[in-house]
Amino acid sequence: MKEVLLAIAFLFSLGKTFSQNLYFPPLTGNTWETLSPDSLGWCDEKIQELYDLLETNNTKAFIVLKDGRIVLEKYFGTFTQDSVWYWASAGKSMTACLVGIAQQEGLLNIEDKTSDYLGTGWTSEPSEKEDLITVRNQLTMTSGLDDGVPDNYCTLDTCLIYKADAGTRWAYHNAPYTLLDGVIETASGQNFNAFFNQKITQKSGISGLWVKIDYNNILWSKARSMARFGLMILNNGQWANTPILTDPAYFQAMTNTSQDLNPSYGYLWWLNGKPTYKLPGLQINFPGPLFPAAPDDMISALGKNGQYINVVPSQNLVMVRMGDAPGTGVEVPVAFNQDIWVKMNDLACDPSAVFDTENEVEALQIIPNPSEGIIQITGAKVGNEFNLKVFDAVGRQVFSTKNNLKLDLSKLSSGIYFLKLEQDGKISTGRFILK
Repeated sequence: MKEVLLAIAFLFSLGKTFSQNLYFPPLTGNTWETLSPDSLGWCDEKIQELYDLLETNNTKAFIVLKDGRIVLEKYFGTFTQDSVWYWASAGKSMTACLVGIAQQEGLLNIEDKTSDYLGTGWTSEPSEKEDLITVRNQLTMTSGLDDGVPDNYCTLDTCLIYKADAGTRWAYHNAPYTLLDGVIETASGQNFNAFFNQKITQKSGISGLWVKIDYNNILWSKARSMARFGLMILNNGQWANTPILTDPAYFQAMTNTSQDLNPSYGYLWWLNGKPTYKLPGLQINFPGPLFPAAPDDMISALGKNGQYINVVPSQNLVMVRMGDAPGTGVEVPVAFNQDIWVKMNDLACDPSAVFDTENEVEALQIIPNPSEGIIQITGAKVGNEFNLKVFDAVGRQVFSTKNNLKLDLSKLSSGIYFLKLEQDGKISTGRFILK
């Protein structure tokens, strides 16, 4: 079943215009505008249920932004707003942005051979096979290098062994990704932290430090820096009016399917709403979207032990989770992200409780529910004229009709929708799901 975040539907009353304007906090300091959960129609007891789920699964920090403003911000245990934690593989998505910035400045081209930047012999492959690997292959996890080696974090040439021609096999392999740091350093002539600070931190306030641990280079920061990064991505690579990642073609490619082998992977970003997906360590195509409970257009930076940055353009929403493993530590803990979205979908109070009207509110019966697209409604008085409107999960009117109780909504996307029926000065409401 495909559900989107229903609670956002009540950000404004249903007659108001939905705004796409985003708020951006100052580059320094702790000032950040907020929205009350009440303004979204979220119930305190539902929020507490979400927090209980987070706390019992080793969460340290959790933030939800709507239109750039903080709606939920919760820290657990001894963790605080000023505590620092690692991004793990969620940092891959930041690296993808840094590669895009380097390309837009003419420092590199992602179609170039990786050996143009790392030198020949950076792998153990024959030279003709190594020459097939491009920077783009590193971004898309299609290097063809063997991810089944004893240590697939190892970046030594002896650990980088031929498995398949570049571009013919998708595998979540950390070592080729990590070597993008060296690509950027060679191309820019700068230390990786210095490049990050100049191109990202100074323009957006996204602070942090990349720390080399064994073969890995891991970004550490505060939770709000994760939220800032999500907000920058929500704004198509800009911080307010400050351009950061300005190449629209690269941004589009980064946040959409990058190859045919795993539709749910862009340039080091995970993509929801695709027909199939692969997971680390497996060469299996799983059917359906990564996160059935989340919006189809969500893109995610996902890291080991549940480091999440979820960006939902259709809802101007960013959600961040930092913490320890919610269960067994895995490279991409998709299950817990799904669990969080199930709770997010249940945050709203009963729809009839949040309609801003003094008129009587009654419930509509909608059959079938969930529906494939055709619904039948009961609740209107036969013979009396009525107006019927359908709203999506962000409160935008998507359909209207008069005196018609059988609706064909098959052209609408899957998700949660709301009905508002006005007749004889009274209002009736209902909620239904399109599969």
